[in-house]
Amino acid sequence: MHKRFFSLAGLVAVMLAAFVIRQALFTVNETEQVIITQLGEYKRTVQEPGLAWKMPFLQTVNRFDRRILTSDAPKAEYLTQDKKRLVADPVTRWRIADPLQFYKTVRDESGARARLDDLVLSELRREVASHTFDLVIGLNRETIMDNVARTAREKAKEFGIAVVDVRIKRADLPQEVQLSVFQRMQAEREREAKRYRSEGEEESAKLKAETDKQRTILLAQAKQDAEKLRGEGDGTATGVYAEAYGKNAEFYAFVRSLQAYEQFLSRRSTLVLPADSDLFRYLSTPHPQTNRTASGEQPRPAAGLPPGHWPGKAR
Repeated sequence: MHKRFFSLAGLVAVMLAAFVIRQALFTVNETEQVIITQLGEYKRTVQEPGLAWKMPFLQTVNRFDRRILTSDAPKAEYLTQDKKRLVADPVTRWRIADPLQFYKTVRDESGARARLDDLVLSELRREVASHTFDLVIGLNRETIMDNVARTAREKAKEFGIAVVDVRIKRADLPQEVQLSVFQRMQAEREREAKRYRSEGEEESAKLKAETDKQRTILLAQAKQDAEKLRGEGDGTATGVYAEAYGKNAEFYAFVRSLQAYEQFLSRRSTLVLPADSDLFRYLSTPHPQTNRTASGEQPRPAAGLPPGHWPGKAR
């Protein structure tokens, strides 16, 4: 019976020792950092990952995340320097830099997020109030958020928090003023489009006027050159005609008559002329003496004329 008692006592002792050892040893993950408290009093900080120990039953392990955390603040309304309303929702990235200070001031992550949201919203409201609406939603947004992050970083140190960055996910107008703003933007775009159209029409009219001017000048110059060339041609033709007439007037008159015959005899035309018209001179019977050569022989008929329609020789 004593053996049985000792065996049972040994088993209980082993179980108790295992329980004590389990309470005395703990592991620290590489994503964690730990502070040890004894009855609420701080004892030490463990930041190295691995196996660590504590006094069983008396000391407590408080674990904190050592990774970068995110705090997504709710949307809030801000007033810009030019008295325009703006709705923005900032997001803050932060980490626990001093676990002991963090534990003393905010206790846990939910308390830290509440403090950070209040701090960031306050700094963002101050920065937005010192800039106009166009700068907040334009290129100066990054500068504004850098100022907010820098100020929040300094103030968050008292909570053992290191602020990494602060950004705005979206900046928008309040719902009740969006419609009026969109209508005003549409009116401005339409007015700008009309201005562009009027400027285009004005430029088009100028180009058309200049084109018409150049066209008129070119046509006038071409007409002038044509008249000049035509005059020169007529002068040359007149000279040729005069020279031909001077050499043989009768033959010149004969050729001109043939040209006239070719013009009206090749068409179905009706001419009413007196019988003694010069046009019929070579179509009527010529005088016998005017159609003989110097030797007294009858000349050969001209090409294209029937016998009896010969031209007289020029004297």
